[in-house]
Amino acid sequence: MAGGTAQPGAELLDFAQFRESSARRLVYGYGRRSLRELRAREFGRLAGTVYLDHAGATLFPESQLTNFTKDLTENVYGNPHSQNISSKLTHDTVEQVRYRILAHFHTSPEDYSVIFTAGSTAALKLVAEAFPWVSPGPESSGSRFCYLTDSHTSVVGMRKVTMAMNVTCIPVRPEDVWLAEKQGTAASDPDCQLPHLFCYPAQSNFSGTRYPLSWIGELKSGQMCPVSVPGKWFVLLDAASHVSTSPLDLSVHQADFVPLSFYKIFGFPTGLGALLVNNRVAPLLRKTYFGGGTAAAYLAGEDFYVPRQSMVERFEDGTISFLDIIALKHGFDALERLTGGMENIKQHTFTLAQYTYTALSALRYPNGAPVARIYSDTEFSSPEVQGPIINFNVLDDNGNIIGYSEVDKMASLYNIHVRTGCFCNTGACQRHLGISNEMVKKHHQAGHVCGDNVDLIDGQPTGSVRISFGYMSTLEDAQAFLRFIIATRLCPSDGQHLLQATPGEPAALLAESEAENAVPATVDRRSPSPQEDASSDSGIWNDLPIAVDAGGLHPPLLEVTRTQQTPSEKAAGVPDGGLGPHVVTNLYLYPIKSCAAFEVTRWPLGKQGLLYDRSWMVVNHNGICLSQKQEPRLCLIQPFIDLQQGIMVVKAKGMEPIEVPLEENNKQAQICQSKVCADRVNTYDCGEEISSWLSKLLGRPCHLIKQSSNFQRNARKKHGKDPSPGTTATLSLVNEAQYLLINRSSVLELHQQLNTSDENGKVESFPMKDLISRFRANIVTNGTRAFEEEKWDEISIGSLRFQVSGPCHRCQMICIDQQTGQRNQDVFRKLSESRERKVNFGVYLMHTALDLSSPCFLSVGSQVLPVLKENAERHHLPASEKHQDVIA
Repeated sequence: MAGGTAQPGAELLDFAQFRESSARRLVYGYGRRSLRELRAREFGRLAGTVYLDHAGATLFPESQLTNFTKDLTENVYGNPHSQNISSKLTHDTVEQVRYRILAHFHTSPEDYSVIFTAGSTAALKLVAEAFPWVSPGPESSGSRFCYLTDSHTSVVGMRKVTMAMNVTCIPVRPEDVWLAEKQGTAASDPDCQLPHLFCYPAQSNFSGTRYPLSWIGELKSGQMCPVSVPGKWFVLLDAASHVSTSPLDLSVHQADFVPLSFYKIFGFPTGLGALLVNNRVAPLLRKTYFGGGTAAAYLAGEDFYVPRQSMVERFEDGTISFLDIIALKHGFDALERLTGGMENIKQHTFTLAQYTYTALSALRYPNGAPVARIYSDTEFSSPEVQGPIINFNVLDDNGNIIGYSEVDKMASLYNIHVRTGCFCNTGACQRHLGISNEMVKKHHQAGHVCGDNVDLIDGQPTGSVRISFGYMSTLEDAQAFLRFIIATRLCPSDGQHLLQATPGEPAALLAESEAENAVPATVDRRSPSPQEDASSDSGIWNDLPIAVDAGGLHPPLLEVTRTQQTPSEKAAGVPDGGLGPHVVTNLYLYPIKSCAAFEVTRWPLGKQGLLYDRSWMVVNHNGICLSQKQEPRLCLIQPFIDLQQGIMVVKAKGMEPIEVPLEENNKQAQICQSKVCADRVNTYDCGEEISSWLSKLLGRPCHLIKQSSNFQRNARKKHGKDPSPGTTATLSLVNEAQYLLINRSSVLELHQQLNTSDENGKVESFPMKDLISRFRANIVTNGTRAFEEEKWDEISIGSLRFQVSGPCHRCQMICIDQQTGQRNQDVFRKLSESRERKVNFGVYLMHTALDLSSPCFLSVGSQVLPVLKENAERHHLPASEKHQDVIA
């Protein structure tokens, strides 16, 4: 392994050796079509990125979009419900796409019809509503709705429709279906035509298990059935996951209903799916609602409605998404041109999955313990039984699971995109992770919901990590992922080498001589910014003053050794060692969200926190907030507040300083809507001049916006206690709370863990000042033991009182060096290890009662008086309440 001597069990599996030892012929790539050239030409946007969430959404090639755009600019496509020439062109093109879809699945209009929907979920809902269910009555036990427990949420959700009609719902475990098949359960009474529906996925979106397509024929013929009842079984094959990387032959496996989503296959367009319906079933389907285009005739003033004869026309309510449907043609063209067809994709993606599974399974700690627990029903022996999905949890050397949220955050540092949670498949998640129904209910009562970051409860996982491959995935992608696991679990010292690795290079680890030229993973190497060299000069601000009072300007945090102190720290009486007095040692505000700190020794308070703290933020061309997670170079942007002149001066290396007024001009302000942590905020654009300045600096179109002074954003009570009876805490553009406080003793403990000794003495890779800056606190205190702040219920600072509203649960931003914008995962990794994998650091503060009738100030040197939770009159927050991110 590059970058050091690998421990036994930590070596990366050699791909050539893997191919030679395989019992089957492995196919990688697409023959004469160069995969490397395909990636460079069609997916250049993936440079520096390892995308491993193709089961969530695959990616479209550039030529598909180019050809689609060319089609639209050269043709006039009108509403297909009209009768003019452009409408006829649309109608004929859409019909041609229907034929193309059926041909892709090896069938024809004689056997199947294509109903376009908003996605596979809409297709499933359509079946639930249109299926000819029979409710139980005196002469009938009624229909049965059966579904495999390893099904997507959208399949399970069909039961709400069926239950409204008193139809019995029967969940069937995968192992029970197998038993029914082996035992040859009795066939249904041939004279009874009571309709039942069985739904199962062709491929599990959780584990990639491919369930036998032969079940379709066996169920329909009565050779097997999920439950022994008289009647006729119909089969819905959920093909959404399967067809993204594999062919499906409907001439052989004639399911009655086949829902699918096209973005799973092509990446574009999204929000478009289809329900393929076997024409033999079409006459049985029922329709209640009718929309535009579905009626042959109707009356507005009388209950008179005649549906169109064509099943497709009856069920496609309103005007179909005809331009997106036309885009599908270019998706089929691109897929065939680039890969040669779905069989090739099937073989290629399985080879990558089998290699990764084999390599990941072999990784061991020095004590022999496995590095990962893989959740699978197969041994990845064949693409007939296993798709290109690997689901797992990372373990420590004692066999304890490391929460998926922490793995996801660490992967983000390497620009590796994975999926975490339960993947909208609670049944499979429960089965593989051993989560009982009672545990699910208990977790929900404790505050855990689908999609959050609560990954461990009482040490037990609530979900897992999933990686999945697409047709453009490469061996370098797989090896970059495996090196990430090795570097972070087995060879942590190699982690920095891997951070600078780029997918597409045969050796994903760069040589030491190349590392100095590496840029942050999120920087597009094809479009270098004028600021890319900023990271090599951390002393560019040395000609500016070190510390200022409220009205002055201050440079970015300087990198100092542990024995160096800023004037603020000297003024506060911070000792070189020991706890010292319990006082405020540093005050920081961050006028522009995610940009550099502005340090002061005394500063006024506003209703939302420190005056002008996070009052501005940088947004992209779509108005979406940028943070250092997407754009690490934001930390190189230095805002300075001058209260006397009423301006904010913004500086960055290589750029002329620019001034921004502190308050908006109401006559000229352009109001816009933005979001911060799902909260709507009213903002205004700060103008074209600062927009052009930022766009030039960052190499992408962006704007500076400021929260409107007349807009009030209220803090959510679930993130803290009501600060004071009859009052509502208000927030600026922060994520969670008005203030963030950290304790120097806590930083010092982490500092000692990160900075090790060698034969030459102490090696200080992370100076105290550097660590403090990474946590982006407003208030830094001294004089208490490490992490004692997490026991506080409230504190007084001078004459001001604050309520502690909970811990700050850290994200990967703490890995960004605030002086250079470079990333290093060691801080997050070490904090995760020392804090038992819950990366909490610092606490949130809110005003309890703030009287602004006279000016209020926070000052360095002010005494800090905490009240412990057990001594507080009020109850502390439930442990289940989690704070998901740092104030950015």
